[in-house]
Amino acid sequence: MTAHSSVGLHADLLDSLGRRIAAGELPEGAVLRTEELAAGSAVSRTIAREAVRVLESLGMVTSRRRVGVTVAPRAAWNVFAPMIIRWRLAGSDRTAQLRSLSELRAGFEPVAARYAADRATPEQCGLLTGAVMDMAVHGRSGDLDAYLDADVRFHRALLEAAGNEMFAALSGVVAEVLAGRTRHGLMPARPEQVAIRLHGDVAEAIRAGDADGAERAMTAIIGEAAAAMTSRELRPER
Repeated sequence: MTAHSSVGLHADLLDSLGRRIAAGELPEGAVLRTEELAAGSAVSRTIAREAVRVLESLGMVTSRRRVGVTVAPRAAWNVFAPMIIRWRLAGSDRTAQLRSLSELRAGFEPVAARYAADRATPEQCGLLTGAVMDMAVHGRSGDLDAYLDADVRFHRALLEAAGNEMFAALSGVVAEVLAGRTRHGLMPARPEQVAIRLHGDVAEAIRAGDADGAERAMTAIIGEAAAAMTSRELRPER
């Protein structure tokens, strides 16, 4: 087995287990045997153990000798971990996860925008403006992957411009939310122009040192995104 194939098998098993735990298919208290995981997924025990170690680092399982690997209660999970966010968005509690994430973003991104208006460097202002321009271009063309890349760059630059390492560390959380919208069809075929305009308002307010305006526009972005995602998530199947 090549190193590349080994990494691929590890990632596949980790993703499968993570999704099943997040979805409740493997409920709290379920005991998993490494040898059974290996045999059931046609991988080596080494690969199975590596996947279990990652899940353990995320708080999703505990491992004890002579007991095995036990699925941990949700209260123990590192819910800020991008992988857990991704798995939860892929499962049945997507609506609850979206609500939690929207409320979380509302608690820190507007504040980060306010700080950024005081602390952003000219280079960071340029990154924000450039990301908005790219969002506008790809929004018009309907290239959602390229739009997502620009959107992620915007929010990463915003959180870094706040000048607070704690905010910057949450960029992965925001990126996973944005990616989840695209991955699960919660984005319109062509992004809303109002959303792009609001991003431009944030960038302009930060460039102008307008803390109130930056916070207000960022709050509006989160509100618009939450409403759009909830609307599409709850839309009945046709």
